[in-house]
Amino acid sequence: MAEARSTHGSVEKLWSYFKQTWRQNIIYIGFAVVFVFFAVTLHDRGFLHPNNVLNIARQTAVIAVMAVAMTLVLSSGEIDLSVGAVAGLASVTTAMALSAGGLGLGIVAGLGTGLVVGLVNGVLSTRLLIPTFLTTLAMMGIARGAAMWISDTAAIPVLNDNYASFFGSGNLGPIPSLLLWMIVAGTIGHVTLRHTKFGRRILAVGGNAEAARYTGIRTARIKMAVLVISSMTAALAGMLYAGRLQSGRFQLGEGDELSVIAAAVLGGTALFGGRGTVIGSIFGALMIGVINNGLILMGLEYSQQLIARGGIIILAVALSQKRS
Repeated sequence: MAEARSTHGSVEKLWSYFKQTWRQNIIYIGFAVVFVFFAVTLHDRGFLHPNNVLNIARQTAVIAVMAVAMTLVLSSGEIDLSVGAVAGLASVTTAMALSAGGLGLGIVAGLGTGLVVGLVNGVLSTRLLIPTFLTTLAMMGIARGAAMWISDTAAIPVLNDNYASFFGSGNLGPIPSLLLWMIVAGTIGHVTLRHTKFGRRILAVGGNAEAARYTGIRTARIKMAVLVISSMTAALAGMLYAGRLQSGRFQLGEGDELSVIAAAVLGGTALFGGRGTVIGSIFGALMIGVINNGLILMGLEYSQQLIARGGIIILAVALSQKRS
């Protein structure tokens, strides 16, 4: 009898371990399944061709960079809907500053754009206590309108070859510079969230802000910090867009906020705070990139791709609630 009870307990522990492992690694399993599916069904259309694989990496890298910062924001219990519009605005301010004052001024203008937007978002959310959903939704419109206004809705060319090579269009040997940016951003984000006091405080604030406050954590300061980081990372993404496409345009980044949030949640970051994984968010972005590329090679129209992207977001939210 005791032996049967022991066996039953062991089976339950094994099953519990299996479920926990499955939930923690579902994004990696899902990525592998999706990649193999398209590799098999599109083997005659060049899906596995090195150029196409590198193209997926280039198209995904900017979303992945923004998803790293979005992981921090979501983990703190907040959200940033302005990242796509900030990327477009930063691409324009960077391109204009490059034309006016060269490489240094262009970089300062791009990152400065993100810093200003992040501080405004942070002050409105932490001082005036406006929910970040509303604050960043409004900022989305402000940033998009500002980009259209200062550029007169025209593309601003980027003529600095050094800038373009470093921020998006260059390569280090066979490796695209965009992929290197993604790796650097992912490494910094992972170390920050998992191995620093700041990262632990982000998770604590997202898990229970009231309890975190009683332990001495300055929750407003943490939320301000993640919003500034998010906007500056979005500005960096806009600079990468400008370098890759060699122009700044207000349309750049349009709709990216949906893909960025979906990537983070698909990767295992809780939509309502307290749990986040940067590496998972990067794989979430890669998974979305693979799906988009596969749908294009299948010949689906843009409208059908949008429907598929919406389905991914619904799936991401469903998986997030199930794993919570």
